[in-house]
Amino acid sequence: MTSPTEPTPFRIRDLGMSVYLPTFLFAVGQGAVIPFTPLYAKSLGASIALASLIVAIRGLGMMIFDIPAGILVGSIGERYSMVVGTAMLAVVAVGAAFSPSPIVFAFLMLIMGFSWSIWQLARLTYVSDRAPAEVRGRALSLVGGTNRVGNAIGPLLGGYLGAQFGLGSSFFLQAVLAIAASALMFMLVKDGDDKGDAAGHGAVHERFIGIMVEHRRTFATAGVATICLSVLRATRQTIIPLWGDAIGLNATSVGAVFSASNTMDMVLFYPTGTVMDRWGRKWVGIPCLIVIAIGLVLIPAATTFPLFVAVAVLTGFGNGMGAGIVMTLGADFSPQRNRAEFLGVWRLMSDIGQLGGPLMLSGITAVASLGAGSVATGVVGFIGAGVMWFFVPEPLPKRRKVPDPETPEVATSTGPSS
Repeated sequence: MTSPTEPTPFRIRDLGMSVYLPTFLFAVGQGAVIPFTPLYAKSLGASIALASLIVAIRGLGMMIFDIPAGILVGSIGERYSMVVGTAMLAVVAVGAAFSPSPIVFAFLMLIMGFSWSIWQLARLTYVSDRAPAEVRGRALSLVGGTNRVGNAIGPLLGGYLGAQFGLGSSFFLQAVLAIAASALMFMLVKDGDDKGDAAGHGAVHERFIGIMVEHRRTFATAGVATICLSVLRATRQTIIPLWGDAIGLNATSVGAVFSASNTMDMVLFYPTGTVMDRWGRKWVGIPCLIVIAIGLVLIPAATTFPLFVAVAVLTGFGNGMGAGIVMTLGADFSPQRNRAEFLGVWRLMSDIGQLGGPLMLSGITAVASLGAGSVATGVVGFIGAGVMWFFVPEPLPKRRKVPDPETPEVATSTGPSS
């Protein structure tokens, strides 16, 4: 039993209703609309090129709003930011279902990117504040795993609703689930848990300049490794269906391979968190980069169905090895003061990689071939692994007993400053 003056004991299950359940609901809604966004755009009259651009616009919206989201979270705190992000998403989703034209739909997808950025940054800041460093890997890998499970279920529900009631119905599902997630967080995230008062003083631009200067080494090392990993992950999602089509597989076969790859990705999230907390973050970050990179380099050799399945599952295995690593590194290196602003910059670097990966693949494919683009992206992964190995310090405190996250020995902590 703890005295009133001792820190409140932290248990991972304490985040169950306030973080993991809302994350699951949000991810199911997200998964319900992602695969059908280009199809819905086409049903509104968009060309294939415009439909593809609309998908990219949503990611661009996230990237544009990463730093403003950091300002918002730092100003009003995690609780209200998460509620604002999910409520905004609900409104945008309903609007998307009633879009009269592709242009209106594209604008709403940009705003949807804004809402995703607010939600993700507020959630990361909240868990970073609550979870001490020695269990943070497990706490955040569970966030990543919960998101993966929701994204796996969402397309099934979205596809069923689309077949029964039209493609726009998946956006109504997204709105309902966003409202439910918002209500849960508003009720269960306590005011005392909100660290918005930890924001620094001074003008916004001064705080961000200070963060960039003070943490320039972190951004130039761990940040670059994060960009490389994001490039790999985004390219992996693009290359698997494209290469399957290139070797003559039908849509059913490609979907089955993609599902097998994602299943391997999904089952590794908790073991990954345990390794991060027991041995260190680099023990999963470096293998994750190397294994995905090897898979992408081997793509041109996967000219038969069995080889293609093996390579796709390998990339899924590599991606699963890094479940939660980007969030965990950001939480570890972030300072207590101005944490939300730091994580806004961190999220921006990750989103640059998410946008840059497909663009890099597209550019190299245009001048060479799809296989060459895959190999070049794999090389980026090896570079990222080298940067993480030689230049990124291990953020997990050494020679510390790793406690059970369900015992009262683990007290609330803000974690180490960078």
